[in-house]
Amino acid sequence: MAKEIRPDPTALRGLAHPLRVRILNLLREQGPATATLLADRLGQSTGATSYHLRQLAQYGFVVEDPDRTVGRERWWRAAHRNTVLEGAVGHAAPAETETYLRAIAALYAERVDRWLSELPALPDEWSDATTLSNWRLRLTPTEAARLHDELFALLERYRRDEPESEAPPEARPVVLQAQLMPFVTGTEES
Repeated sequence: MAKEIRPDPTALRGLAHPLRVRILNLLREQGPATATLLADRLGQSTGATSYHLRQLAQYGFVVEDPDRTVGRERWWRAAHRNTVLEGAVGHAAPAETETYLRAIAALYAERVDRWLSELPALPDEWSDATTLSNWRLRLTPTEAARLHDELFALLERYRRDEPESEAPPEARPVVLQAQLMPFVTGTEES
C-alpha cells in the first residue's frame, strides 16, 4: 500500500461524497472488506457500497485485493494510507473540495463521539495521554505553513500504523486529529 495520495481536482471528484469518505476510512482503519461487509458496517445497501467502491477504484483510491477475492466475492482495500489535500486543489475545484472537507469534518465529529463513549472504559494508564484541546494563535501565512510542516515532521517520528511496522504489545490505535484553520473574519470564538 502506498503511503499517500495527493489528489488533483479530477481525482478529488471521485472522493467528494460523504459515503465514499466513510468507505475509504473504514478500509484504512479496519482493512480489506467486501461491499457486503461495508454495507453492514455503514448501514447502507450493498448496491450503494458496491457502486461507491467502483467509483473510488476508478479514481485510484481503492484497489481489489487479489489475495482475498474468490469467485464473485470481490474484496477491496485502500490504495494509500493517507489522503493529503493541497491548497491549490481547493482553488481549482472549490465545490468538490468543500464536499470532501465537510465529509471529513463529519467523520472527525463521529470519531470524537465514539471516543467519548469509550472514555469511561479507558484504562487509567491512558488518562494522561489523552486530550480534547484547542489553541487560538495569531499567525502569518508563513508561520502557519511552518507550524504545519513541523507538525507533520513530528508525527512521522511516531508513525506505526503500517502493517509491516513493529509496535510494542501495549500499543493501541491512537488517532490524532488536527485542524489548522485560519479564519478570514478573525471573529471565530473558541
